[in-house]
Amino acid sequence: MNHIDISEKAKILGDEIRDYVAQMEGDSFRARTAEEVLAYVEKHEIDSIRLWFTDLVGSLKMFAITPEELAGAFKQGMGFDGSSVDGYARINESDMVAFPLPETARLIPFRIGPSRAIRMFAEVRDAKTGEPYSDDPRNILKRNLAALKKAGFSHMNVGPEAEYFYFEDDDAPTVIDKAGYFTLNPVDVGDSIRELTVLALESMGITVEYHHHEVAPSQHEIDLKYCEVLEMADRLQTYKWLVKEIARRVGVHATFMPKPIPGENGSGMHVHISLWKEGKNAFYEKNGAYNLSAEAQAFIEGVLCQAQELTLLTNPDFNSYRRLVPGFEAPVYIAWAGHNRSALVRVPENKQGNEQATRAEFRFPDASCNPYLAFSVLLRAGLDGIKTKEKLREEQKEDLYHLDAVEREQRGIAALPHDLYAAVKAAESGEILAETMGKSAAEKIIEIKLRENDTYRMAVTKLELEKGLNL
Repeated sequence: MNHIDISEKAKILGDEIRDYVAQMEGDSFRARTAEEVLAYVEKHEIDSIRLWFTDLVGSLKMFAITPEELAGAFKQGMGFDGSSVDGYARINESDMVAFPLPETARLIPFRIGPSRAIRMFAEVRDAKTGEPYSDDPRNILKRNLAALKKAGFSHMNVGPEAEYFYFEDDDAPTVIDKAGYFTLNPVDVGDSIRELTVLALESMGITVEYHHHEVAPSQHEIDLKYCEVLEMADRLQTYKWLVKEIARRVGVHATFMPKPIPGENGSGMHVHISLWKEGKNAFYEKNGAYNLSAEAQAFIEGVLCQAQELTLLTNPDFNSYRRLVPGFEAPVYIAWAGHNRSALVRVPENKQGNEQATRAEFRFPDASCNPYLAFSVLLRAGLDGIKTKEKLREEQKEDLYHLDAVEREQRGIAALPHDLYAAVKAAESGEILAETMGKSAAEKIIEIKLRENDTYRMAVTKLELEKGLNL
């Protein structure tokens, strides 16, 4: 597919989205109560109500109900088989109930088949007790937010930078352009698809800061404006779905696979974090190094101290560790710095002195993660650092890729796990997963990831055949 075809399809679909959202008053549909959702559904003759939730490994799940079922769903929930959802209940305790959350209701900015549709995230509850299901990722994040408030903070702001690729189809990583970082169109063929995606995102109330082509061919990035962490986890799941769905409608394939092209940069998801209390940024201190408060420094150190255990949730895919190798701009070594992008954690300097913008950038996660769990474990590790008043280690200003193993050892600079199995073992050696998720969910995720590792470990690759058939 050439640039002209993609641009023309994007233009046609963009006009359709604008007209449809205007007709449905989608830009102003921001419900707070069940009654407001019901009124919107009746007024705009919504055909399909889509309830979203997330399984333990991060896949977005959905089932649709009719308008006739919606009032009952708000009061009594909608039952489903939890044993068929990855990481949820076992078959002997499988009944789950999904309660739609009216404040998350948004118009889907295009028809799904013939239907006008809205989506709501759902709170998953145990059918027997009626309590929030303990192993539901969204409920896990809410529990950790309770710990945040107990520690004296009001909220955590998060801004993710989730990179992805556009390919011609889902059969092979065939790029649609050979552009590079900040290249503009017509070389950047994906520009019109990104613009279309931004239009769809903002129609659903998801604010975008900027978008651009990334370093690798056919690699792209749309940055969501920071907001409170639970809201951002919902937005990120919506973002990942919209990126892929808009691409499909234009005739290409979008993927958040961390390392789809050998020899090129992989896709990461840099996560910008700040904690707030009493209306002020608790990470800001006018006279602190890089304007960082003591709490911010302790938070960063808490993450650095437990980084090896965190990677099972921040970088959960077997392919994640194809990205985490030296030489491709992905952080590998556990250190922090101001402007040094080879470090695991960076403190952005472009708005130094601005209280609102003071934050830490955690550069190792990728978008294959479950955002509810990744944000939870980063928060928990940071709070551990604040609780024990950790002193931030020395800044590493040099390019860490240029240090040899002896130099790194002398400086006490450890590395992230080199593969999924090592990440599992690191997680098992610590307590952070169980503290963050609960023992049951931690055991499930370890079991799932060990199975995944075995699947790849037992596969015979093309390279092995090329090198080994003549043995």
